[in-house]
Amino acid sequence: MDSDLRRAAVVTLGELGRSRDWRDRADAGHSLAGFAEMQEALGPLLELLLDPGDTFVTRRTTEGLLRRKDRVGLAVVASALAVANSSHCDWIDTAIVDVFSIFSDDLDEALRLCEEMSRDTDDRVALGARQLHDILAGIDPVPRPA
Repeated sequence: MDSDLRRAAVVTLGELGRSRDWRDRADAGHSLAGFAEMQEALGPLLELLLDPGDTFVTRRTTEGLLRRKDRVGLAVVASALAVANSSHCDWIDTAIVDVFSIFSDDLDEALRLCEEMSRDTDDRVALGARQLHDILAGIDPVPRPA
């Protein structure tokens, strides 16, 4: 892995995330999700999750983070969910349902990770993880194992 190139990509996507055009910000958020494990990406991701100009940016960034299907992506979403206004919460909720309403195994793993994160030392992550768990618990995925 070339960490210098990855850092440069995060910087570039962060700049794109400050564009006046909502489409640029949505693309930046979705793409930055692939770098969520990098500390440099956290600030821009949280800003895009709570984008004041267009909730499509919120939805697209949330979707990118959740499609990682890992603790890192869930933790960033949980952190934003803990402080999101009702409009942002609605679009975060929509992305959660879209991503986790298909396969029960993915949903079960996300629920397990949220239970772990609800005991996180970061109060914001812990609060958001509990909220995220409540949303996930209300999902009935399409295919269930026999």
